[in-house]
Amino acid sequence: MRTCPYCAQENREGVLFCEECGQPFVGSQALLATSQLVNEERSTLRGRVTWGTARFDRRSSVVVHVRGAEEPITLIPRDEIVLGRSDGHSQIVPDVDLAPYGAAEQGVSRRHAVIRRGEDTLTLVDLGSTNGTHLNGQRLIPHQPRVLRDGDEVRLGKLVFHIFFKE
Repeated sequence: MRTCPYCAQENREGVLFCEECGQPFVGSQALLATSQLVNEERSTLRGRVTWGTARFDRRSSVVVHVRGAEEPITLIPRDEIVLGRSDGHSQIVPDVDLAPYGAAEQGVSRRHAVIRRGEDTLTLVDLGSTNGTHLNGQRLIPHQPRVLRDGDEVRLGKLVFHIFFKE
């Protein structure tokens, strides 16, 4: 561990700047140093939560904006909505067929993921798809539900879309 001489924060070995205050550990400290903010200034600069709400009202619908598509898809949620693609060789037809958006070329499975409705939330579950499901850049573990929020980015294979809640 490396202790910062400026703020006494314990840092991981090998870091070049203090993880707490940004104080440099190498080079000309006079050229790189940044003045430390006082606590009052820090509190006003804290990042705001930019996630949308996770609360999904019973009267709400889901609007799906597929990247590159002109028209969004509006869904009236049921207990489960299967996302995937149809093809001419299988009788599997998902509730939301993404084939018109190039799903086969983008690695979307026939039964890729499911949106499940809870009491007042929606969850997204990867159904063991070949190319994975990502929620806001993080790959989902198959069959493990993750809460959806208004404005979330979902990626099935390489097909990207955003989810919005509409009352």
